[in-house]
Amino acid sequence: MGRCAGRLSLLLLALVLRPWTPCLGAGSEKLSSIPTGQYCRRPPSRQARSGRRFIHAPPHARGSPDKLLVITVATKESDGFHRFMNSAKYFNYTVKVLGQGEEWRGGDGINSIGGGQKVRLMKEVMEHYANQEDLVILFTECFDVIFAGGPEEVLKKFQKINHKVVFAADGILWPDKRLADKYPIVHIGKRYLNSGGFIGYAPYVNRIVQQWNLQDNDDDQLFYTKIYIDPVKREAINITLDHKCKIFQALNGAIDEVVLKFENGKARAKNVFYETLPVAINGNGPTKIVLNYFGNYVPNAWTQESGCTLCDLDVIDLSEVDVYPNVTVGVFIEQPTPFLPRFLDLLLTLDYPKDALKLFVHNREVYHEKDIKAFFDKAKHEISSIKIVGPEENLSQAEARNMGMDFCRQDEKCNYYFSVDADVVLTNPRTLKILIEQNRKIIAPLVTRHGKLWSNFWGALSPDGYYARSEDYVDIVQGNRVGVWNVPYTASVYLIKGETLRSEMSERNYFVRDKLDPDMALCRNAREMTLQREKDSPTPETFQMLSPPKGVFMYISNRHEFGRLLSTANYNTSHYNNDLWQIFENPVDWKEMYINRDYSKIFTENLVEQPCPDVFWFPIFSEKACDELVEEMEHYGQWSGGKHHDSRISGGYENVPTDDIHMKQIGLENVWLHFIREFIAPVTLKVFAGYYTKGYALLNFVVKYSPERQRSLRPHHDASTFTINIALNNVGEDFQGGGCKFLRYNCSIESPRKGWSFMHPGRLTHLHEGLPVKNGTRYIAVSFIDP
Repeated sequence: MGRCAGRLSLLLLALVLRPWTPCLGAGSEKLSSIPTGQYCRRPPSRQARSGRRFIHAPPHARGSPDKLLVITVATKESDGFHRFMNSAKYFNYTVKVLGQGEEWRGGDGINSIGGGQKVRLMKEVMEHYANQEDLVILFTECFDVIFAGGPEEVLKKFQKINHKVVFAADGILWPDKRLADKYPIVHIGKRYLNSGGFIGYAPYVNRIVQQWNLQDNDDDQLFYTKIYIDPVKREAINITLDHKCKIFQALNGAIDEVVLKFENGKARAKNVFYETLPVAINGNGPTKIVLNYFGNYVPNAWTQESGCTLCDLDVIDLSEVDVYPNVTVGVFIEQPTPFLPRFLDLLLTLDYPKDALKLFVHNREVYHEKDIKAFFDKAKHEISSIKIVGPEENLSQAEARNMGMDFCRQDEKCNYYFSVDADVVLTNPRTLKILIEQNRKIIAPLVTRHGKLWSNFWGALSPDGYYARSEDYVDIVQGNRVGVWNVPYTASVYLIKGETLRSEMSERNYFVRDKLDPDMALCRNAREMTLQREKDSPTPETFQMLSPPKGVFMYISNRHEFGRLLSTANYNTSHYNNDLWQIFENPVDWKEMYINRDYSKIFTENLVEQPCPDVFWFPIFSEKACDELVEEMEHYGQWSGGKHHDSRISGGYENVPTDDIHMKQIGLENVWLHFIREFIAPVTLKVFAGYYTKGYALLNFVVKYSPERQRSLRPHHDASTFTINIALNNVGEDFQGGGCKFLRYNCSIESPRKGWSFMHPGRLTHLHEGLPVKNGTRYIAVSFIDP
């Protein structure tokens, strides 16, 4: 009986292995006229003559998209899953998702093997397709996979490979490196099996998965590997690997092989080693961030011709809602920050209903307590709920940020959490609305430092988890590519959905991880969490980064101008009005704060007056600049007294002395000279055509006139090519009298405007005197330029 049973088994095996083929003439590629189900023996092929035997596909399976079924496993839905499904929908794939609603029992996915649950689910479902010889099954991961091509391309490439089952190939062996020698030798291409993707005819896929008899937490890749490296099973089922990544591209260990390619209005990932265009791109192991980069373009998310094609999908229109979402705004002042009162005021100018806002403010700096108090006194009349945590609490950055996030998380009515650091200048009042309407779990507005490539996001990460420049970083920062971008790191300002905080991000210590900065910890914790087993192939450099995706993508939008970042690194708080010194570090903000709003009209509308011959009068300083400069001088307090003997100048003697303080005495000299070069020099060229100033001045000072100290100044010439004289306070309000008289022209200016400057030649032609102040105190800022 045993001998008969053995012979019967051999006979059945021989029948299965007989090479059948559709009834085609040799070499024919025309399939449309072949009747369904007709088969005939084909003359022995070269493979058959050499001993390889296989079964050819029925004609139905060749090139017919409706005969391709994509199967994947997802016990939970994540952003990665939805991205995968969107790419499948774009190409009209038919997708069957297994495991939905099941608990994941396939392993922890960090440092262990696992994933057997996926094979068990495949085993169950393939029983329904076991007899469909014309059906092609494509199994793929979904959390970290995107399609770059359609079903027709997949089928065409699969049939050219001419095997019954094709697994993805990998250059890295996982999980058992001891099996390397058992793999067939490969002269060109990748040698090792990757179970993250495979394609085959349904009966043959079924034959593979029906061999599964292990547990859900056993390793799926090891299971498939052992079948492949068994020569008998490999030949019997006719399995091969996609050695040159024609269909499947595993990115782990192959990042240098794959580049983004734009052609004919489409984006593709191209393997430049093998000159192939893979169809399914798998960000396995530590390459999910690279996959996110490709996903910003592939399959057709952004192209040079059409721009961002997904930006307006699944968005919210706030103009159609009756009640605006509730937003908790977290404000963080973690170091001395220039222009803080302006930052706080901008929060109140956000174009958003104030009754839908709550404020959480953490101020770590005693220096800023006066600013916070002034802000609170204004804000409490507009925003009903304001929580302020001051420096007396001695919270770390991470603790404060956790507290602010929790302020929203614990409030079921909090729909969004908007975190803003004090170094962010939001110049677009619609920022909050724009971010909400974009409808992402985490999204940040792009803000950059003026004139620099420094921004609040990273496009890529180095192997140790820190900054690396992505290929598209500069184009995104400079606005050459505009869209909404999936990135690995955002900081300084971002919006998070409240429901996301209460579900995927429900842990309450998000800003602490290892020795990372709080923002880096947040982003890494948001990216990484165990969901289900993936095929990791760790290296010493990347092992600590390996974990499956949390499913929370972080986006940066550069679709609008939102604002900029301040530089805080060299902010010196030893002065009375420290922002006056920010002309180098934060020139745009310095200009906005201290230069007169009408300054540009000098050039656009010829806003220059000439009250006396060759005496030009124009707006230069804001009210704030005038006030702070006077405050700074009075705080210093060491006025010269208007004496002839003056140790501050060369020679020690002043012929026509004033009661003054030099800019050099308060450490403002370099700032003042830069101000002259940036803002005075252009006016000089306009009014004295052909004269290019060096912007150099030995004497720059603030003069104080008062009846008690020095009322006036006798006639004199200035030691300059030209002089500027800026009025720092208001005649009629702060003082009576004063002014300047040019004797040669018998022309007086008795009502100088605060923040306006005179500019006149210094030597030879413009002998002038300071008219007496009758009461009060008059302040002017003077520079003798190009002495």
